[in-house]
Amino acid sequence: MHPFPRTRGALLALLVVLSLPAVATADDGDVQGQISVYTGDNAVGYLQPLANALGAALNSGFGYSAYIPKTSFHLAVEVPVMGLFFADDDRTFQATAESGFVPQPGTTSYDVPTVVGDTEALIADGQGGAQFAFPGGFDLNSFGLAVPQVRLSSIAGTEAIVRWVAFETGDNENDLSNVEMFGIGGRHSVSQYMGENPALDVAVGVLYQQLEIGENDFGNPFVDTSALTVQLQGSRRMPIGFLTFEPYGGVAYESLDLDIEYADSNDEAVAISMEGENSFRFTIGAGLNFAAGQVWADYNFSDTSNFSFGLALGNVGR
Repeated sequence: MHPFPRTRGALLALLVVLSLPAVATADDGDVQGQISVYTGDNAVGYLQPLANALGAALNSGFGYSAYIPKTSFHLAVEVPVMGLFFADDDRTFQATAESGFVPQPGTTSYDVPTVVGDTEALIADGQGGAQFAFPGGFDLNSFGLAVPQVRLSSIAGTEAIVRWVAFETGDNENDLSNVEMFGIGGRHSVSQYMGENPALDVAVGVLYQQLEIGENDFGNPFVDTSALTVQLQGSRRMPIGFLTFEPYGGVAYESLDLDIEYADSNDEAVAISMEGENSFRFTIGAGLNFAAGQVWADYNFSDTSNFSFGLALGNVGR
């Protein structure tokens, strides 16, 4: 998938978040050796823009229509594509020196690249002629993610959604070799309680997802992510010839928890916990329904705003 410049495929930008430059402490050259240059708040600050991007993307593409029949058979295979462009504020953060480095008098922090920032490392001069290398980023302008999902409905105006993907990404089983994601959710029609022909279709839904990447030196997942979204959506179907045009909008609460565990240069375990900055989002979009499926596109307004579009095939029973 190449939907945006410098975006290299489903989950690739996420993998880039972990592929830190080999600076100062990367003895064995693998990703987990490279990330050990940062710990604690520095690691969180460095990775925060892609944690935000991952949360915004995972919590998108869940609902593109609030129309859910009370009783019918509907099975669709869908591919939502979610993406965003990074802002200038995402490219740097305030970092402090580590590994016993003592800065020059009057210096407490440094404005250094995040993982999406400039590729050039910043070399800080300290007392006694010492230096500390803050790693550069990957100069990313955008982030893209595609996740296959299946939608099945409906019983009592309720539908189920399942997301799943698992694949190998490399040869080093202790690095980033395994990616596995699973998500499950459901949506329920509220408009079925609003009379025979409501002016607007309304639905509520919830989606939970878990993503694991790689294996660290301690036999645990290198990256362990969970995401949750609760959504209220409204839409209106308007026939246009053999198509149906359907604008929609919605509000949602969302969260993302990201845990990273790796070994530092002394083979000591380092555990980092992060959260995505998005809590609420407002969505506007539109779709076109045809005999064999649907296409849709929307934009999500939040702390980390993003867009999504997709295709659903197998529109049986609708």
